[in-house]
Amino acid sequence: MNFVEELRWRGMLQDIMPGTEEQLQKEQTTAYVGIDPTADSLHIGHLCGIMMLRHLQRCGHKPIALIGGATGMIGDPSGKSAERNLLTEETLRHNQECIKKQLGKFLDFDSDAPNAAELVNNYDWMKDFTFLDFAREIGKLITVNYMMAKDSVKKRFNGEYSQGMSFTEFTYQLLQGYDFVYLNEHKNCLMQMGGSDQWGNITTGIELMRKMNGKTAFALTCPLITKADGGKFGKTESGNIWLDRRYTSPYKFYQFWLNVSDADAERYIKIFTSLPKDEIDALIAEHQEAPHLRLLQKRLAKEVTVMVHSEDDYNAAVEASNILFGNATADALHRLDEETLLQVFDGVPQFEICREELENGIDPLELLAGKTQIFPSRNEARKMIQSNGVSLNKEKLTDIQKPITVEALLNGKYMLFQRGKKNYFLVVAK
Repeated sequence: MNFVEELRWRGMLQDIMPGTEEQLQKEQTTAYVGIDPTADSLHIGHLCGIMMLRHLQRCGHKPIALIGGATGMIGDPSGKSAERNLLTEETLRHNQECIKKQLGKFLDFDSDAPNAAELVNNYDWMKDFTFLDFAREIGKLITVNYMMAKDSVKKRFNGEYSQGMSFTEFTYQLLQGYDFVYLNEHKNCLMQMGGSDQWGNITTGIELMRKMNGKTAFALTCPLITKADGGKFGKTESGNIWLDRRYTSPYKFYQFWLNVSDADAERYIKIFTSLPKDEIDALIAEHQEAPHLRLLQKRLAKEVTVMVHSEDDYNAAVEASNILFGNATADALHRLDEETLLQVFDGVPQFEICREELENGIDPLELLAGKTQIFPSRNEARKMIQSNGVSLNKEKLTDIQKPITVEALLNGKYMLFQRGKKNYFLVVAK
């Protein structure tokens, strides 16, 4: 497979250094992507870079994921309006271990194949590099004029956030540039990849390599992923969409992809899956014939959820979605854990009742029209029950005389009432 051509048709190619495609076609090539370890989980903003490494490995080349332990202690000014908090070594090491586990779902680190992926941390070669040595060996090779010309620096000085930048951040591009030199010398790495906002840092590395070793290096970047409406990709009202279930549950993760627009689904299925071109083209054509079926979104959500989490998590997310939007069974509702239950019914009206009253049993009409306001009156509640229009936990409520007790509680705490087809109400026993 031609790696550059693979990125090109997927819409994942922005800038490319002359000679890069020829180098990749000539021989197996080692390339790296830098990953910022400021959290102990990746989020979907990292996915494009990770998918570049995944496609690189599938095309027979060797990927290196570089954890920026040293650079993470400083902070990359690219696209940032202010300096970030500096992290301790202990925190960075913890984050690195968590990130490697996540990357293992995308890349083959463990086989004995010649292009098995590797994980490195630039802290390991920067921690003993003294300031004087760095200034003598690296600092003298790149002029301040060259560094000031970079967009990431100019924007911080001239943009709306014109508070300038510290010397610490100013040195970032030299540190990242030296990573490229080090990986070339120790791993025979010839190419760096990243988002288009990294082009300035990447080209500094190429310049450093030329001056230090007289070597030619290569690079390519992917465009920054945005939404069709120009909004920021991966950001929701509740923040980032994380790959770790502790921060974003598989259900919410699945829902994010399921709810993207048609235009975004058409782009994202190329970028965030490994599906081949002919299959994606067929899916797009099928989707355009019946957009209301949301075939693209469903397939995109499946592929990414299975890749990041698992087939079981995907199936559970679909089942949870069907509880709200489909004809799910009572068994499916009872299988939901508390966190997913609350996420599925986030936004539906909620009422609180005293758990002790359920111990003795509550008359259904009293519960529906007295203890809660699910119905405005007992008479209306009675008529709706008699016409099979009320469900409790996805089962029809038919016996007006039978008290409702704690046995009806989901997860020992919740009852889900449904009035008609679309009106849900969550009753919380406290």
